[in-house]
Amino acid sequence: MFFGYLFEIDFMAKKPATDRTVRISEQIKKDVSVLIQREMRDPRIGLVTIQEVQLTPDYVHAKLFFTVLGADSAVTEKVLNESAGFLRNHLFKMLRIHTVPTLHFVFDSSLEKAIELSSLIDAANSTPPVED
Repeated sequence: MFFGYLFEIDFMAKKPATDRTVRISEQIKKDVSVLIQREMRDPRIGLVTIQEVQLTPDYVHAKLFFTVLGADSAVTEKVLNESAGFLRNHLFKMLRIHTVPTLHFVFDSSLEKAIELSSLIDAANSTPPVED
């Protein structure tokens, strides 16, 4: 798949994000969050939170990192990517930019990894030290 190749490259590392890119990313994050809550009626998705939006410098593609509560992350990712066109169409009506990016949803597992790491640290701290 072409998009898989596109996102193997760290396109944000080439140049720091401009103020406009940051503003558009934040607006997409807010608008997509509202659209998912209000417009999507799919029971397969749980409570979705958009964590981060990464835009390509030409604003053609947007990679949206999300977390989910109450549903399977793989199923939710599939449903969100299937409904990306629907969401993009609504974004086109909401945003005042020339090119509305194609949306690509990716599950953000960093929160789960942080919780797991925190529980490991708590478990290590709760065991009493071994004395010789």
